Amino acid sequence: MNTKNYLTPTKRYKNLISTIHSIYRLVNSTYDLTDLIPRLARLISQILTADYCQIIMLDATKKYSVLKCIISGKNKYCTDQRIRIVNRIEKKIIRTSSVMIQGIFMAAPLISDDLIGIIILKRKKGAHSFERTDQETLMTLIEQAIIGIRNLQLYEDQQKIVLGSIKSLVTLLDTRVPQEYTHSPYFSRLVTAIGHQMHLDEKQIQSLKYASLLHDTGKVDIPPEILTKTTKLTAREYAIIKKHPVKGAQILRPLQVLRPVIPIIMHHHEKYNGTGYPSHLKKGQIPEGARIMAVADAFEAMVYGRPYRERKDISSAIKEIKKKSGTQFDPRVVEAFLKIIKKINTKVYLKQDKPKSITN
Repeated sequence: MNTKNYLTPTKRYKNLISTIHSIYRLVNSTYDLTDLIPRLARLISQILTADYCQIIMLDATKKYSVLKCIISGKNKYCTDQRIRIVNRIEKKIIRTSSVMIQGIFMAAPLISDDLIGIIILKRKKGAHSFERTDQETLMTLIEQAIIGIRNLQLYEDQQKIVLGSIKSLVTLLDTRVPQEYTHSPYFSRLVTAIGHQMHLDEKQIQSLKYASLLHDTGKVDIPPEILTKTTKLTAREYAIIKKHPVKGAQILRPLQVLRPVIPIIMHHHEKYNGTGYPSHLKKGQIPEGARIMAVADAFEAMVYGRPYRERKDISSAIKEIKKKSGTQFDPRVVEAFLKIIKKINTKVYLKQDKPKSITN
C-alpha cells in the first residue's frame, strides 16, 4: 500500500525541509536558465512522483513561450524557440493564474511580480491522484524555484548589457589599433574552448570570453607609430608596449561587472617561469585565465604574424607552443590546447587575410 498519503505531520515537515534544500542546492549551482529549467523539471517530477513534467517560460505578452522543457520518464525535450501558446489548459492557467488539480493531473502558475511561466505535472494511469498535500509541496517548490529563475533572468539581462558595452569598446579599439595587432573572430572561441577542456565553471568561462575581447584595451594608449612599426622596437618602445596590460586594467577597473576579468587582462603576458611582465609572476601565481590567454594569444600572433614578425604555418606554431611548455606556458594549458587544436577547424587560420572584425 502506498504510504505517501499517510505520513505524520512531523514526517511531512521533514520531507518538506529536505525538498526545499534540494531545490535550494539546485538553483544555487546553476548559472544558465536553459540548464536550470530541465534540471528543475526532473527534480520536481521525482519529488512529486510524476511521470511527466512540463515547464514553460512565457514572454511579456503571455501569448508565447520563450523556453519550454518536457521531462517524461527518461526522455527530455527542450526548446528556446518562441512558440505561440495554443493548448487550452495552458491558456486557462495563464488566464486564471490558479492551480488546477484533476486526478493524476496538476498544473500551477509560476508567479514572481507577474506571471512568468507555468508548470504541468502528470502521473501514470492507475497511479494515485494528486492531493492537497501535493499542491502544498509544489507551491513551496515553486516559491524557491522562482527565486532562482528570476535571479538568472536578471543576470542574463545584465550580461546582455555588459556584452553590448564590451562590443562597443572592442569596436572603438578596432578603430584605434591597426588590424595587424587585433585578433580574429576565432580567438575568443579558442580561448573558451581551452577553458572548457580544462573544466572551468561557467562563470570562469564567461570571464575568459570577456577578457579575450578586451585584453588588448590598453593598446589604445600606445602611439600608432609604435604599433605600426615594422622594424625591431627600441628598448623605450618595447617598454611602452609592455605597459598595455596595466593600462587596460586601469581603463576597465571602474566597470564593477568586469572585476573578475581584470586579473586575466593584467597578467596575460606573464610567463610560467617568471620572466614575463608586468609583475614577473610564475606558475600558480599567474591567474589560470591569464595562463590560458597566453597560449591562445601566442598561437594567433604566430599564425597571423605581426608587422615586425612573419607569420608561421600552423604546424610550426604548434611546435613552438610545445617547445615552450614549462617555460613560457603552463604545461596543463598546453596539454588542453593540443587537444582542442585537433578538434577545431584550423583551416580558418590558413586564409591570407585575417577577418576584420573581432566582435563576431
